[in-house]
Amino acid sequence: MIVLDTHALLWWVNGDSQLSQSALETIEHELLADDGEILISAISAWEIALLVEKERLTLSMATDDWLDTVEEIEGVRIVAVDAATAVESTRLPGEFHKDPADRMIVALARHYNAELITADEKITAYRHVKTIW
Repeated sequence: MIVLDTHALLWWVNGDSQLSQSALETIEHELLADDGEILISAISAWEIALLVEKERLTLSMATDDWLDTVEEIEGVRIVAVDAATAVESTRLPGEFHKDPADRMIVALARHYNAELITADEKITAYRHVKTIW
């Protein structure tokens, strides 16, 4: 089981070369594993919708349809933000920055004890979550 940060999700689905080789191999391995699962926080759907609304991101289809298409990929699951993850995001150990979306995504990865695919240096420097890039 792995969790994708929002940019990693976008780069993977769009075949963007910004996705590292290590991240791509990890995602592909997870998809091929019998019990493999790729988790996407619902907060990523929110971030993507905001980017589209602000015209900082263009998708090939409506945001809802794009997200539905992503969730149809076998092994991919969009996870709702539940109360436990929301509360955990406010109690992350050590020093971590204030971005609420990043905090929710990190809390999700920690909740499932899953590695987080991210290029975000603030997250990769955070020693309380396992990351791959």
